Amino acid sequence: MGAIRMYCGIQITTMVTYMLGTGALRALCRKKALRSAEFPAHNTQTHMTSKNQLGRAKLPRALVGLLTLLAIAVFINYIDRGNLSIAAPLLKDELGVSPARLGFLLSAFFWTYAALQPVYGWLVDRLNVYWLFAACFSVWSLATAATGLVHVFAVLIVLRFVLGVSEAVIFPANSKIIALNYPEEHRGLANAVVIAGISLGPGMGLLLGGTLMARFGWRPFFAVLGLVSLLWVPAWIRWMPKTKPVASGGIAAAAPSLLEFLRLRSAWGTCCGLWCGNYVNYFLLTWMPYYLIREQHYSMASMAKIGGSGYLLGAGCAAVSGWLADRWIMAGASPTKARKTFAAGAPVCVAILLALCATTQPGVSVVLLVAAMAFFGVSASNIYAISQRLAGPDAAGRWVGFQNGFGNLSGAVVPVVTGLVLERTGHFAWAFLITAGVELLAAVFWGLVLGPVEPVLWQGKTKANVAPAVSGATAVDAGD
Repeated sequence: MGAIRMYCGIQITTMVTYMLGTGALRALCRKKALRSAEFPAHNTQTHMTSKNQLGRAKLPRALVGLLTLLAIAVFINYIDRGNLSIAAPLLKDELGVSPARLGFLLSAFFWTYAALQPVYGWLVDRLNVYWLFAACFSVWSLATAATGLVHVFAVLIVLRFVLGVSEAVIFPANSKIIALNYPEEHRGLANAVVIAGISLGPGMGLLLGGTLMARFGWRPFFAVLGLVSLLWVPAWIRWMPKTKPVASGGIAAAAPSLLEFLRLRSAWGTCCGLWCGNYVNYFLLTWMPYYLIREQHYSMASMAKIGGSGYLLGAGCAAVSGWLADRWIMAGASPTKARKTFAAGAPVCVAILLALCATTQPGVSVVLLVAAMAFFGVSASNIYAISQRLAGPDAAGRWVGFQNGFGNLSGAVVPVVTGLVLERTGHFAWAFLITAGVELLAAVFWGLVLGPVEPVLWQGKTKANVAPAVSGATAVDAGD
């Protein structure tokens, strides 16, 4: 019976995957056919024009370098926030703390990280986002290095608070920078490369961090990681745009207030969609090592290889799906169709695979878990491209700040809910089913609640041919 359920689930997942990938590919083929008919071989001048247009679509080298540094920053960011979970068993024995106090320490980061997201969203729309990013990166690197030097539990808590305060800049700043510098047809890939750091960071943290901590201890790992990370700062200063960032509207008044933002249906779609997606993300980040070691009885080394492989696969899928969405848009698809197909379709696959993990044999469930991590990369690749298009360059930082502040609250919920379920049931089956149900809600929010992925016309801008997103709203979503 379990094999039948697994077979049916895999068939459904395969169908959804086919729909995600082939829609973009079919559109590309149609576009090529239209080009052949539109530009016959004998028309040399028109062929040259077509080639010039394709050349202009390529990213300049400076923007490639900028994007690389943004991806490295997210990569380091996610190693820094997750390395304490890897060190938790060693730290618990060294300091002699109880599980309850250890849980408090592990959750401290999320309190300040989630709370400061809207604040940074406001700051990146008003200050020079490039220098703000450099300053915050320096602070979180120093906080990571200092963590390896202290021996007092209360000071560790303070350093985790500082880490959350400084790392909270990452996604509001990234979204602001991408919205300012990258056109719509490149934002899917740009965001996918950055999002890949979400998977690469924990993946490399598990693969390398666990091995190095076992050999040298957790304190040298923290100190060296924090100090070496500071090498990113001079590279960023070298490659960051030197002109002061100016949004397309040219005025800060075009950015939304919190009240104006909360009146938008699309705002609730992105915030709730991210909350549900992050539930899966933080479930994997906080409980997957425990699940593989305690319930599946893998060694620490095997756990690191399985978890690291899943994260690395997810990073690759994120980059590919972001590129496919961009190519689909270049081939003539609307941003609504291209972005929402991936953002809403992939969570269905993740939910199916996680549900199967609860009902299949142990060895098979690990394979399904790795597949779910891969599809999570697909689902995450376009969500910030959606927010950046909705908000526009004037408000991208603030929108993502609001969105991330709400979405990261799930990081405080997942450990508690999963722990209570484990305490009551003694196994992970219901934890997987609950996580799968939440991920299905993500598909609903991205696919149905969000609405068209078109720029919002904020207060102070000309409003034409628009309809209120929510009754009584003063900010409106632009129509199709």
